[in-house]
Amino acid sequence: METKRIAPAERISAVSEYYFSRKLKEIARLNAAGADIISLGIGGPDLPPPPAAVQAAVETLENPATHSYQMTVGLPELRRAYAGWYDRWYGVSALDPDTQILPLIGSKEGVLNVAMAFVNPGDAVLVPNPGYPTYTSASRLAGARVLYYDLTEENGWEPDFEALERMPLESVKIMWVNYPHMPTGHAASRSLFERLVDFGRRHGILIVNDNPYSFIRNSSPLSIMQVPGAADTAMEMNSLSKCLNMAGWRLGMLVGKPEFISWVLRVKSNIDSGQPRAMMMGAIAALTAGPEWYAALNAEYERRAVVAQQIMDTLGCHCAPGQQGLFLWGRIPDTAAGAEAFTDRILAEARVFITPGFIFGSNGERYIRISLCEPVELLQKALQRIKDMNKQ
Repeated sequence: METKRIAPAERISAVSEYYFSRKLKEIARLNAAGADIISLGIGGPDLPPPPAAVQAAVETLENPATHSYQMTVGLPELRRAYAGWYDRWYGVSALDPDTQILPLIGSKEGVLNVAMAFVNPGDAVLVPNPGYPTYTSASRLAGARVLYYDLTEENGWEPDFEALERMPLESVKIMWVNYPHMPTGHAASRSLFERLVDFGRRHGILIVNDNPYSFIRNSSPLSIMQVPGAADTAMEMNSLSKCLNMAGWRLGMLVGKPEFISWVLRVKSNIDSGQPRAMMMGAIAALTAGPEWYAALNAEYERRAVVAQQIMDTLGCHCAPGQQGLFLWGRIPDTAAGAEAFTDRILAEARVFITPGFIFGSNGERYIRISLCEPVELLQKALQRIKDMNKQ
């Protein structure tokens, strides 16, 4: 009798291991062999969260009554804190914390949960090129057909709405957008959000703005939910990972109208059992941070951006002005073979890891991305290594 072969689900053939998961393992192996690689790749903040957040989490952990399962919808106090944060910083004052806010275990989880809640197998999803790779992988895991829409430097890294209108939109359920944009650093604008809401409304497409970078190197954060009537066709994910240095805490939120939130909750409540109470209490404390917190954080990132720009200049790369977020995005010299070969040489000869833009889509093939999540001293060390490489 022939034994049935154990095989993976067909859905995983459409995705591969996340690029940074693979690359950081390679760098760890190199470092274990003594290579001393400086990684300017991933956007994981190296600075600590607000002290009040740590204190609140520790006090909660020390309470023996706080270690049980928590509700998938999170603590009511947390949802109220998220609503207050949206009111204070974005001017979005009408959010009902009980029905319009869903805490997330980071926005990456939210991408998959939204896709599972709205997409049937065979439906289409609009994904930016370049863009966050998880939009593609989560859509494919949900059985969607991915339709890429172009973002180009010539068009200011914004959608070409005339080109969008010519795409086969009948089966499109979701359009993923991300402003301030990663990886290009292009800023959000009220006019762009208004056009996106209008596009979604006219075509019956859910617009989902992934908004973790709005506070970084920017003193005027924007939300797509500021647009009148946006909730009828748009949702927004946000995160404490970047603006409050809590990436490892896995604290995010999804904002939208009650009906949409309830659909995502059906998926989420069958997958997880809520966030640890200590993390939620830390988030509540962190969300009280005032303007001085964000100003100090951005001052540090601007100091780092100066050195990162020097690295770009030394490599002969061009960076558009006015970028926001945790990275610098630069176009490699015309004489370079491609971003992958360009960054592989830097890794091999200077022992500095810089992200090649091709991982974000074909429109990133002539670009590289430098993370600002390392101290100025380490960025300066990377700069010197690259200068020494150029002398060889």
